[in-house]
Amino acid sequence: MTEDLWHTPLVHIRGRDVRGDTGQTSGMTRLEAISGKSSGSSKLWMGQTHVAPVTKSGDHHHGPAETAIYVVSGHPAFVFADGDHEVRLETEPGDYIFVPPYVPHREENPGGEEAVVVIARSSQEGIVVNLESLWAPVDRTGGAG
Repeated sequence: MTEDLWHTPLVHIRGRDVRGDTGQTSGMTRLEAISGKSSGSSKLWMGQTHVAPVTKSGDHHHGPAETAIYVVSGHPAFVFADGDHEVRLETEPGDYIFVPPYVPHREENPGGEEAVVVIARSSQEGIVVNLESLWAPVDRTGGAG
């Protein structure tokens, strides 16, 4: 018997059913919508993060996964290290950010309203490696060093 891959059913994840049982970083809430667990995806993770007003997340990276971010609301800043300087990318709703694999970064929300972003990653699961700082050594084989 051959599987009919052209007729595999679509999977519907309702907004009210996104899950918080994924990797977390201090200062933000990460919610998982599409993953291997929730939908059977094999190459994609998608979800959202919420950062409260006047809050910073902890420093972290997402291992070998590429990450695409779409700003839904608020004015979050995405902070990373360039040499010995911090660089802040200030955003507004409608902006996109690309985070390459293993790049230490953090989200900050200096504003008075919650910042919400939608995230897509090139991995089946939400890889999160929390770090002590943006300058912490990163083990490019999968972990923090």
